[in-house]
Amino acid sequence: MARDRLAALRVRSAPRLVTNSWWSDFFPSAQAQRQQQGGDVEMGNLQTPSYPSPTNNVTNGGAGNGTDAMSAFYSEITSIQDAITSYNSNIARISDLHSRTLNSTDEGANHQNVALLDELVGQTSGLGTDIKQRIQALEAQPAQPGQDMRIRKNRTDFARSKFVEALQNYQQVERDYRARYKQRVERQFKIVKPDATPEEVNAVVNDTQGGGDQIFAQALSASTRYGESRAAYREVQDRHADIQRIEHTLEELAQLFSDMSVLVNQQDETIKAIETTAIVVDDDTRKGVEQMDLAVKSARSARRKRWICFILILIILAIVGIVVGVEVSNNVNKNKNN
Repeated sequence: MARDRLAALRVRSAPRLVTNSWWSDFFPSAQAQRQQQGGDVEMGNLQTPSYPSPTNNVTNGGAGNGTDAMSAFYSEITSIQDAITSYNSNIARISDLHSRTLNSTDEGANHQNVALLDELVGQTSGLGTDIKQRIQALEAQPAQPGQDMRIRKNRTDFARSKFVEALQNYQQVERDYRARYKQRVERQFKIVKPDATPEEVNAVVNDTQGGGDQIFAQALSASTRYGESRAAYREVQDRHADIQRIEHTLEELAQLFSDMSVLVNQQDETIKAIETTAIVVDDDTRKGVEQMDLAVKSARSARRKRWICFILILIILAIVGIVVGVEVSNNVNKNKNN
């Protein structure tokens, strides 16, 4: 009996193991840790899991009180600014890969650079779309006139302006390298046909209506430096592919610019509507105060007039009383004399 009680006491005093399902649901890292260790773990060995920044309040209209909504807004706007920083870093890497592609003489390394460039351009395109949508989500959030609305507008406008600057930088980088790629195509074509006319050069560089390949093929067949001409032809084809990729990127950037311009116009209209509403409310409030002042003055004037009328009535009654008293007294005296 004593042994049973001692065993029960040891069970109560032993540290409890975390086996509740709700803990596994809320802390998946703890569940993974238990699976790696092959069993349950003690509370003291758990590490606090990290969570992403809370942005739900921003995207669902700011549910909760104002403090929670602004905290979520600050978290989201900071995350957007970090994304813009990554976007600028990608642009710098894209510029570097363009430079390597132009300066590389190794065909294998050149193909590797092109593959990296394609992957990075795709990532940057997706990142730009994500940033645009997140800024749009912030702009679409309803806000009451006041200090919080001004803070939201200023911070969101700043993020939007930085993103537009990044887009302009990206656009300039792509335009510069498009021009350099075209210069490279022109040099390679003149290797094959040194006496090419400006019209022929323009057709090959811009590959208008597919005529560039035909002109280059004719020049290639007439060239006496076959090996060098074939290498130049392959590079021209590669550069044409690079130019087409740049043209596609510039089209996407133009669309982003258009979307951001529409967003600015919509935001301006929203701000004007809010300001108009605030002006109307202020005007109505001012008129209400004026009406209240008039009502108070009218009430005071009415009370003053009532007191004046009351005093006048008292005076009239006093005069009438005096006159009646005098007349009665005179009549009494006359009766006595008679």
